[in-house]
Amino acid sequence: MFKKFLFLIILLNGVFLKAQNVDPLKTLDSIAQTQWVNSIIDSMTVEEKIGQLFMVAAYSNKDVVHEKFIENLIKKYHIGALIFFQDQPLKQAKLTNKYQALSKYPLLVGIDGEWGLNMRLKSTFRFPWNMTLGAVQNNSLITDFGVQVAKHCNRMGIHMNFAPVVDVNINPNNPIIGNRSFGENPENVAQKSIAFSKGLQSLNVLASAKHFPGHGDTETDSHLALPVIDFTKERLDSVELYPFKQIINEGVAGIMVAHLCVPNLEPNKALPSSLSKPIVTGLLQQELGFNGLVITDAMNMKASANFSSSQEINLAAILAGNDLLDVPLNIPETVERFKKALASGELTEERLNHSVRKILKTKYWAGLNNYKPIEIEHLIEDLNTVEDELLHRELVENSITLLKNEEVIFPVQNLDKKKIAYVKLGDADNDSFVTMLNNYEKVDVVTATNLDELIVKLEPYNLVIVGFHKSNKNPWKNYKFKDRDLVWLQEIARSNNIILDVFASPYSLLQIKTFENIEGLVVSYQNSKVSQEISAQMIFGAVEAKGKLPVSIKKSFSEGHGLTSLSLNRLGYSIPEDVGLSSEKLKRIDSIANIVLKDEMAPGLQVLVARKGKVVYNKSFGYHTLEKKTLVKNSDVYDIASLTKILASLPLIMELEEQETISLESTIGQLLPKFKNTNKDTLTVKEVLSHYGRLHAWIPFYIHTLDSISKKPSHEYYSEQRSKNYALKVADHLYLRSDYKDTILNIIAKEDQRKKIGYKYSDLSYYIFKDYLEGYYKKDLAKLTESHFYKSLGANRTTYLPLNKFAKSEIVPTEKDDYYRFQLVHGYVHDMGAAMQGGIGGHAGLFSNANDIAKIMQMYLQKGYYGGKRYFQPKTIDKFNHRYYAENKVRKGVGFDKPQIKEKEKATCGCVSDSSFGHSGFTGTYTWADPESEIVYVFLSNRIFPTASNMGLVRKNIRTDIQQFIQDAIIEE
Repeated sequence: MFKKFLFLIILLNGVFLKAQNVDPLKTLDSIAQTQWVNSIIDSMTVEEKIGQLFMVAAYSNKDVVHEKFIENLIKKYHIGALIFFQDQPLKQAKLTNKYQALSKYPLLVGIDGEWGLNMRLKSTFRFPWNMTLGAVQNNSLITDFGVQVAKHCNRMGIHMNFAPVVDVNINPNNPIIGNRSFGENPENVAQKSIAFSKGLQSLNVLASAKHFPGHGDTETDSHLALPVIDFTKERLDSVELYPFKQIINEGVAGIMVAHLCVPNLEPNKALPSSLSKPIVTGLLQQELGFNGLVITDAMNMKASANFSSSQEINLAAILAGNDLLDVPLNIPETVERFKKALASGELTEERLNHSVRKILKTKYWAGLNNYKPIEIEHLIEDLNTVEDELLHRELVENSITLLKNEEVIFPVQNLDKKKIAYVKLGDADNDSFVTMLNNYEKVDVVTATNLDELIVKLEPYNLVIVGFHKSNKNPWKNYKFKDRDLVWLQEIARSNNIILDVFASPYSLLQIKTFENIEGLVVSYQNSKVSQEISAQMIFGAVEAKGKLPVSIKKSFSEGHGLTSLSLNRLGYSIPEDVGLSSEKLKRIDSIANIVLKDEMAPGLQVLVARKGKVVYNKSFGYHTLEKKTLVKNSDVYDIASLTKILASLPLIMELEEQETISLESTIGQLLPKFKNTNKDTLTVKEVLSHYGRLHAWIPFYIHTLDSISKKPSHEYYSEQRSKNYALKVADHLYLRSDYKDTILNIIAKEDQRKKIGYKYSDLSYYIFKDYLEGYYKKDLAKLTESHFYKSLGANRTTYLPLNKFAKSEIVPTEKDDYYRFQLVHGYVHDMGAAMQGGIGGHAGLFSNANDIAKIMQMYLQKGYYGGKRYFQPKTIDKFNHRYYAENKVRKGVGFDKPQIKEKEKATCGCVSDSSFGHSGFTGTYTWADPESEIVYVFLSNRIFPTASNMGLVRKNIRTDIQQFIQDAIIEE
């Protein structure tokens, strides 16, 4: 027993000695560092030495009077450091250069950058708050965060960051720490703080851990009064001091001492900890062995300023053992007070030199022995990089925490069985959340003036997503529910299946009396745009939940609690670099889109690019028409023409082939008796879908229905009114005879075959398959595709007959028809043959937007799996995505278009793999997916506006040129 105890004593002493021996300010070239420090301190006057102790508050948003004030302090009082506050980085950089040039000795520049420079400076990058980061389980990401902040500091000529906050936030009512803390677990706080500090110091930015000895369990703001931390030494050791011990052992270079009343460490209850020698020297430096730079918290804070006069508390802070005074007041009076103290022996020159030497060591450590002015050019761009955005997204994704998931309500599955509403609580912005939710499924925003009205409005829905949104301006903003919101939440939960998503501090959950009726509970921590977007993606299974709760919520949820969620392999949404594409190179798409608009190749367009399952470019350009009245939005739907073949007919055919209802060798005569004993009888599914069946390209059926004299729709075939006999709506006030669908098939059956064997693109087989599919299922293609695919895929913007579903303002017009319908074709299919089938064709008739098409193409790319559902077996996808007649120079797969074989063909850019597939459409549409590069590309336009003779888009190869741009944007790994 004694041996074990002796071993423990030796072990603890070893840890203590490690701390004692650590000199975090010592550089690798310590001899040169010592020589530099000695050369300066030996030449300094007493006034210059005293000046080194002051870190003065400087502002970039104040007038010339303030600048003169700082200049005077530098020149007359030789201040050694500046801490910058608000507001603009360009102004601060210029002032830093100016002040450094005035100073005899290089100035140490600091900032409060707990969540990056944005804490103090506008137009800089904002990372998440510590409470958010406390939920992240991968601490290497926290180190990366420190590195990025350090890069920004280096770029701004900043040498010291007053971070991390090492306070263990035990008290939910803490008014000043709260979201600034990594949480309530001392070990988690310690490890996060160490990781962040190492990131900062890896680039020679001094980390200054705060607020020693621990500000986490108080209900008083030290800016306003002196908080009391009245705990036993044992409690302080195990909670407040624990992370400080750990971070000291790991080499943190700076510690900031708080203004606190800690009776068990300092008997004088009126004396702030920052002025207490037992705390600053006895505990921090002697007991914990900290040899780095000791900095006071701001000396203008009421917790210290109320104690005595400025000059007296400044002196007391140095005598207590601090090295650097942060935001000291009344510097001229303080200098005189220090001189008197030196003369009387109250302050010894040895004590003064001790701190000055550490300050100079810090300056050498930070590289100020080789000072260079800040370069102003490209400053803002360098402070807001793609790397910052990538890391921000990764931090948010790793923080969002799933606390409750009854009946696996999260992520949302089986969209075909869901009707979803969204209700907003709180008083902050929610636009990004709602927009992202609607990328996955139609989510209706439901509002009401009173609770009874709201409950009635929610009755048709079987899932309600409740978002609680509070201000993201700063971590001190009120995060609490209003009483009304709490009542509404409980009533909504009592009557509905709900997912509650909290975009605020997890402490807000303390107000919720019971979680019994809340099936799904998510904490997203902050109400930033990125948090809203990623949380919405998580709800629909594009992103997995990984975070763990950094604080406890009464007995309901313990600290460290967090559920994992399923990945449903739905499309995510991110930035290009996240998937190995260059944002800069993708901007070429913008340029070519503007050329399309300028040269009137099309009035407007949509372009989408996804890679590795994430949409990274989704933009709309131009207007619905050349009149430029209605801007194109991402949600607007286009007539996608022949893309209908692979997005509507083909998946239904693939489904039946997989079920062995048909095969690729099935003949047309076997499928449809009306083609028996015709020249189409023995054509196989494989042949006609590969466009190798000797079918003619198309038949202008509509011409036979025009009056021979007027060349307008004949009254023999058309009526201006719908009736039983005229039920096929072709356009506004134009109805075709109901029996003409059979006439079309009879014409196809009797049509001669092409004599020449070989490839010929043809629409005709899709008329045949439409008839077969609708006959087999006893439903039209519109209902079949909706029920079999679109609803469960979340393709709620994809439909036939769009006027039945969307407002006309959401549908892009196609052509000013002066040869058949003699009107603007708007909301009706442009293809004449499909129009003559009532708008529902196997080869055309579908309307969609780029986002929905990407979902279907991604499902194909994922070998038939999407959104938690398997639509096809991988072998089925492979079977249809295969050239069966390649030896005859036929590039087509079965239904899918494939890259060109012949040199003259322009199916693609020539830069995609042979395994890639897609299709193009007459109206100016195109989509392509490449399994090798994992890229999905969608291009939609109405290039046939005002007429189909508008061929610029085709002649200029715009669609495939963009495809080349996308390929060129791949970043070599």
